Amino acid sequence: MTGHQTLASVDRPQEFAAASPAPPESSIWRYLGLALSAALLLLVVGLGVLLVVIPKVTGATPLTVLTSSMEPGLPPGTLVIVRPVAAETLRIGDVVTYQMVSNDAKVVTHRIISITSSSDGSRSFIVQGDNNSVPDDDPVLAEQVQGRLWYAVPYVGYVNNVVNGANRAWIIPVLTVALFGYAGFMVAGGVLDRKRTRSRTADTSQPGVAGATGKGAAERS
Repeated sequence: MTGHQTLASVDRPQEFAAASPAPPESSIWRYLGLALSAALLLLVVGLGVLLVVIPKVTGATPLTVLTSSMEPGLPPGTLVIVRPVAAETLRIGDVVTYQMVSNDAKVVTHRIISITSSSDGSRSFIVQGDNNSVPDDDPVLAEQVQGRLWYAVPYVGYVNNVVNGANRAWIIPVLTVALFGYAGFMVAGGVLDRKRTRSRTADTSQPGVAGATGKGAAERS
């Protein structure tokens, strides 16, 4: 008697689902670095526009306040942007920059407190520093006035002194390019890092499925 016994394994598909790791938590330092880089870039752009572009385009002159005569509004170290104006447009209360002596490079920035008009139509100005107790010694003639205060930027005047004159020709472009490059690199790096993080999160969140079916038969005679 010959007996045949067949042992068949039951199909048992097995699924292996890859564990989906939790999305990496956003690092507060990454976002802080990105925010600081963006702020630095905006600061560089803003200062470049205020201190270089606008004066260059309008013919204004950046000057540094060196004394305390205009405190508290214009303390030492303030950068003042002075724009040329017609003498007849000046009014009491205007802050003007004038040459102490006509055709001399030395200038003073003080406030007009009085205006005198002569019979020939010419004007002269009595000026005084906001922090001074008496007016300047001599009246200022119209031809001595270099311009009227347009706007001021605190704390950066001494930097302007360092890069003034011959140094300005190369320091300003190099510094501007360096700051723009650094800020742009930091911002771009932060954006790319965020994209890579999102891409990795998307890839690891898809479960992997593998099916395996085993079937065996054994015969015994």
